Amino acid sequence: MSMEKNKQEQVNCSIFGRKKKQYKDKYLAKHNAVFDQLDLVTYEEVVKLPYPAFQRKTLVLLGAHGVGRRHIKNTIISKHPDKYAYPIPHTTRLPRSDEEDGRNYYFVSHDEMMADIAANEYLEYGTHEEAMYGTKLETIRKIHEEGRMAILDVEPQALKVLRTAEFAPYVVFIAAPVFQNVADLDGSLERLAKESDMLKQAYGHYFDLTIVNNDLDETIAQLEGAIERVHTTPQWVPVSWVY
Repeated sequence: MSMEKNKQEQVNCSIFGRKKKQYKDKYLAKHNAVFDQLDLVTYEEVVKLPYPAFQRKTLVLLGAHGVGRRHIKNTIISKHPDKYAYPIPHTTRLPRSDEEDGRNYYFVSHDEMMADIAANEYLEYGTHEEAMYGTKLETIRKIHEEGRMAILDVEPQALKVLRTAEFAPYVVFIAAPVFQNVADLDGSLERLAKESDMLKQAYGHYFDLTIVNNDLDETIAQLEGAIERVHTTPQWVPVSWVY
């Protein structure tokens, strides 16, 4: 038995979003322009596979900026370091005195990072305070090789790369909480709610699960339960992941 889904969208590529300073290098601009032309499939057939014939390898957390994805990710990893890990980012900035290469970051030269970007070896990349940062695909593969599930809090356009049999993502949308009788003095709560709604409208057809983050502890408990079910029950996956 199979099901079909309609899928369309337009996105750009930046790990820091609109509020961060954009990198002006002509090679980055060229790479992004090419990347944006790679649309996700618009018509997709799926098939149900029994456990353990198929296993999800990557947990992808999507959500508005400030909705709490990083805290959720860090909490789950700290509770279950033998089961989950976050890929260590690469950066072109110099290491600080207390930093060791390969622990919190991999430190590389600008030329090396640009060459790897040109070779499509990065899932996401961007700039912050004149330095480049990015998530290299090999760091995700390393987590899988260790028998752990990679957890990513990425921008939606990363699905263009991740939605393959190799990364086998389980996509969870962390929706903005519902605020009632709460003073929104600077408008931040309204912005959070609007961005969350926009993401849901644009990418909702890619979500495997949606959790409204009204309470962090409850959200984490729901997510842990969902992942447990994913690892023990049959899964609907794109036919292209199987054949």
